[in-house]
Amino acid sequence: QRAIQDGAVLINGKTVKPSHIVAPGEIIRITLPKSPPQEAQPENIPIDIIYEDDDLLVVNKPAGMVTHPAYGNYTGTLVNALLHHCNRLSTLNDPTRPGIVHRLDRETSGLMVVAKTDIAHTRLAKQFATRTIRREYWAIVWGTFKEKRGTIETLLGRSKSDRKKMAVVADGKAAITEYTVLEQFSYLSLVRLKLRTGRTHQIRVHLAHIQHPVFGDPTYNGRHIVAGPETQKQKAEVQHLLKLISRQALHAKTIGFLHPSTHKDVFFDSDLPADMGAILDYLHQAAC
Repeated sequence: QRAIQDGAVLINGKTVKPSHIVAPGEIIRITLPKSPPQEAQPENIPIDIIYEDDDLLVVNKPAGMVTHPAYGNYTGTLVNALLHHCNRLSTLNDPTRPGIVHRLDRETSGLMVVAKTDIAHTRLAKQFATRTIRREYWAIVWGTFKEKRGTIETLLGRSKSDRKKMAVVADGKAAITEYTVLEQFSYLSLVRLKLRTGRTHQIRVHLAHIQHPVFGDPTYNGRHIVAGPETQKQKAEVQHLLKLISRQALHAKTIGFLHPSTHKDVFFDSDLPADMGAILDYLHQAAC
C-alpha cells in the first residue's frame, strides 16, 4: 500500500488507489524498493542545535535534510545525525525514528523538538495531539492580500490525480491554517502562519488553494508566475529570485511548549535561512 501511495506501482502507466481491482490485460509496473535497514545508523553529520538538556533537544533542520530514514532515503537524515551526537534517544517509535516526535518536509527548514527519553516523548507527543504546542511558520508567497489576517479551512487528502501530492478533497480530513501578512511587496508577500491542525503539506496546499502558493514550491505551483509581475523587468526579477531558492520558501521559525520535566513554559526562535533572507533583501532594496 505504501509503495502504491508513493507512486511506485503503476497500472497502464498511471497511479491507482490501493483498492484498485486488477483487470485482464492491464500492465503493472512495480519499482521494487531496497529493504530498509533494521535500525538507523549514526553518521557524523553537522546539525544546528539550538537547545539541549537531559530530556530533549531543539534543532534547526536545514532545507534538504530528511527527518528520518524512509523509502528512498536511508542515510543522511536528521536521525542519523542525532544518533552520532546523542548517547540516547527515545525508543517509542520504530528503530528508524528514535526521538522523533514530529517532522518537517524535506525542503522545509526550521525548528524541531527531539525527545531523549520515553517520558519526554510521551509528554511532548500529548502536547502535539492536544494542539498546545505553539509553532509559527514564515513563508514568502505569491501575490498580495486584501485582508491582512485570515483563516483557511478545508478538507485535505491525497490528490486523486497524483498520489504523491495532497489536495483539497471532499472526503478529506479537516485542516485549519491561520495567516497574518507581515510585509507586502509588488508581487510577493511575507506571511506568518499558525497550524490549528497538522495535515501533510497543509500550509503549502492551503496557500496554493487560495491562489498564494509558497514561492519556489515545485510541487504546488510555486515556481510559476501566479499573479503580479506584468512588465518584462518584473518577470526578469522573478527569474532572478527563483535562482536564489530551489525549494519552497517556508521556515518553521518558532516553537514553544511546556518542558516535560520542569513543566515550565519554554520558547525558541530562529533566524530565517540564507535563501529566504536573500529574497527579502532583494525585495527591500527594490522597494526603496
